[in-house]
Amino acid sequence: MSGRTRVRACPQRTCVGCRKRSDKPDLLRVVLSGGRCVPDLRGTLPGRGAYLHPTSACLDQAVRRRAFNRAFRGPGPFDVAELRQQVEQIEQAEP
Repeated sequence: MSGRTRVRACPQRTCVGCRKRSDKPDLLRVVLSGGRCVPDLRGTLPGRGAYLHPTSACLDQAVRRRAFNRAFRGPGPFDVAELRQQVEQIEQAEP
């Protein structure tokens, strides 16, 4: 063996709000459930997911650009109240 350690690659995802690529753990997965955008904190909910930076700026951009309509391939508008509440909680928890 050469003694080199192997660095494990981290999956990359694109934020639907700002369209910047980030590591998957840095983004919040969002799933469509009954016409509502629901945050998927554990990443295990079924269905198509969209990824978003957990900031209100990215959420506002995604809503303004109708990015969730494109990501979920459906007509909108979708209810983002629960998602907005979760993003605000995450922002308050970070120093």
